[in-house]
Amino acid sequence: MTTPNHGARHVAIIMDGNGRWAKKRFLPRVAGHRAGVEAVRNIVRSAADLGIEALTLYAFSSENWKRPEEEVSDLMGLMKRFILSDLDEFAANDVKLKVIGDWRGLAPDVVALIENALERTAGNKRTTLAVALNYGSQDELVRAARAAAATGEITAEAIEANLDTADLPPLDLLIRTSGEVRLSNFLLWQSAYAELYFTDRLWPDFKPADLAAALDHFARRERRYGGL
Repeated sequence: MTTPNHGARHVAIIMDGNGRWAKKRFLPRVAGHRAGVEAVRNIVRSAADLGIEALTLYAFSSENWKRPEEEVSDLMGLMKRFILSDLDEFAANDVKLKVIGDWRGLAPDVVALIENALERTAGNKRTTLAVALNYGSQDELVRAARAAAATGEITAEAIEANLDTADLPPLDLLIRTSGEVRLSNFLLWQSAYAELYFTDRLWPDFKPADLAAALDHFARRERRYGGL
């Protein structure tokens, strides 16, 4: 397949709207999260075909622990099933899995699943799927600043080298679904010169065609990085 000339190497998505999707259909919130997982599958499958080198998805924030215990449990269960059911597909399609955030602070069974998935896909090169789990950008910046200070000097370059995304291309495009217009403590440093794209589409309804439309919009923007 010929790679479209949109120019975006790294795309991130704040996947918002699962609960509202379920509410509109008089379904429990977990039904929205399940539909959201299927949307993840479809977007990951299309990312490499669309020429995206890295796709970063905001799956579970450090603030999501404030949600009801039952919902948190449902989210963790869905995440485990997603990893178990899709790992073979990642391996077959040359997708490398990366996890950012304090994921080692999750339950031991989840950590073991993640470690196995990271090891199994470590050699894949077609595209990288970075999943933000137990992630908060402010926490990431504090950790990066501490690591930079330990080397003797806090500079922008030193902080950037210690971010969770240091081995990914610079962030080009950040998408948020569901009509909310905020970053919600996600990739704050990385978004400094990223293009932002907000859509009213609820995450379970976000299709590969919507991703392609966002990339087309990105391709038509003029990026000046503070210059003229």
